[in-house]
Amino acid sequence: MTTTRQNGSLFTSINNNIAIIEFGHPASNSFPSELLERLRKELISVGNNEEVSVIILKSEGEKAFCAGASFDELVAVTNLEEGKQFFAGFANVINAMRTCGKLIIGRVQGKTVGGGVGLAAACDYVLATENAAIKLSEFTIGIGPFVIEPAVTRKIGVSGTTELTLDATNWKNAYWAKEKGLYAKVFETQKELDEAVDILSEKLASYNPSALVEMKKVLWKNTENWRTLLAERAAVSGELVLSDFTKKALQKFKK
Repeated sequence: MTTTRQNGSLFTSINNNIAIIEFGHPASNSFPSELLERLRKELISVGNNEEVSVIILKSEGEKAFCAGASFDELVAVTNLEEGKQFFAGFANVINAMRTCGKLIIGRVQGKTVGGGVGLAAACDYVLATENAAIKLSEFTIGIGPFVIEPAVTRKIGVSGTTELTLDATNWKNAYWAKEKGLYAKVFETQKELDEAVDILSEKLASYNPSALVEMKKVLWKNTENWRTLLAERAAVSGELVLSDFTKKALQKFKK
């Protein structure tokens, strides 16, 4: 079942110390700014909840995991401040994932583009299906994956990010993503994926919560400057989106 709500949906359920945060949007689970802000707040709230030991991040439906930011909102950007604000959406969510204090398991059932790749990269452990191909297509519209780059490079290295960014028109399959370290395991079916997510989350929830919190800190060591860094990257993207090149490319895509 997928949502038909224009601004998308976000639901959290908490059982046995496991929080499941599920997002959805009719446009291939893409994120309008309002939904990104709701996700940011939810991650902070769940991160502060002592009843939660581990978070599962997933999206609705059986097709795309996440198509990135809202294309309609991107087209509507008219000045630098709006541009910075637009790109700050994913920056703020990645920072919330980084600092929320709880380990995050990503459940990736399908194709993932742009900001969605950043979302997967900011999870601590990702399980996926073989349908979970990835693409960073930002170059094709005159911008770049600047905001999500630190999260992606942290997971797959500079060479992986380079390959993904420069080959902007082609998908990399789920096994490529696993080989590079973005995914921990890849399954043939969603049923197998969901069983594995359940088993892993139950195991993690049975461990010492304090050990999990300390491990989260260790895993994200040396990212303390990301609040500033990602804001700077949002400004770079905000400027590029106003360029003539990007405006023309966006109009072509729109048609």
